[in-house]
Amino acid sequence: MSQAPGSAMDAERLQALLRDWFAPWVQALGLQVQGFGEGEVTLRLPQNPQLSRVGGMVCGQAMMSAADTAMVLAIVTQLGDQRPMTTVQLNTSFLKPLSGQDALVTARVIRAGKSLVFGEIDIVGAQDGKSVCRASTTYALL
Repeated sequence: MSQAPGSAMDAERLQALLRDWFAPWVQALGLQVQGFGEGEVTLRLPQNPQLSRVGGMVCGQAMMSAADTAMVLAIVTQLGDQRPMTTVQLNTSFLKPLSGQDALVTARVIRAGKSLVFGEIDIVGAQDGKSVCRASTTYALL
């Protein structure tokens, strides 16, 4: 994934939105923009003992927060950063535990209407590429 040259959106702008728009506890996840295109963003969720539970597994709450955050940025790549929005629904399925590696969180806009945006997120292990979590989302454009 990459963005067309001359685009108003770039990785630095998306990283800045992570700092400017999200609560301190979301910022503490340490999310890093890895790539993006129109309607799609991939973030890296670094392995962190503070995000892990017994056995070193990344907790579901951290993955859900990363998924929700990635989807907001995916919407921004398609609609711009001047549209206020809010999460209406986030349906998450955890497929297997993730431990001992970073996660890659890829969010894709499936459909953007006038008032609702629908998306899908896949979270995979950064080293093994195995899917650990799938989510579907609905956002209201305000």
